[in-house]
Amino acid sequence: MRDYIDVGVREGAELLIDGRLIRVPGFEGGFFVGPTLFDRVRPDMRNFGPVLGLVRVTGYSEAVKPVNEHQFANGTAVFTQSGSIAHAFVRDIQTRMVGVNVPVPVPMAFHSFGGWRQSLFGDHHMHGPEGVRSYTRLKTVTQRWPEPATVRADFSIPTMIPGHRACVTH
Repeated sequence: MRDYIDVGVREGAELLIDGRLIRVPGFEGGFFVGPTLFDRVRPDMRNFGPVLGLVRVTGYSEAVKPVNEHQFANGTAVFTQSGSIAHAFVRDIQTRMVGVNVPVPVPMAFHSFGGWRQSLFGDHHMHGPEGVRSYTRLKTVTQRWPEPATVRADFSIPTMIPGHRACVTH
């Protein structure tokens, strides 16, 4: 996992938060990677794994293209205050999980951790009756619309926070 961070640095991404430096008291002999944030990531970079990469774009179509062309189609997110951009992104993006104003678009626990194309683990998308729905290319959208004054950088998976409106749709 740490090798992906090394690769990102070698390929020219700007390392803002280095997860290789994490130390967990009482578990000094363990193998941990903390939150890692790269800026100025380009679509041609191999950046994947325990990192969050920020890819700067000049327009909407430039943002959608690398996501839809990537070999993995697990999940992606958009951060915006525009409902029309959020709606277009959810419609146009070709991944299994889509986040709007959430850093990691992981839905409820009854969904598996598997996407489309090379992101699928195992023979089926999920267990039980919900598995049948996966064959219809189910797309799960996790949205959060906080008031502008409450927006801050956050690596955590969103929960119900007073004053925030969040929902998961299929």
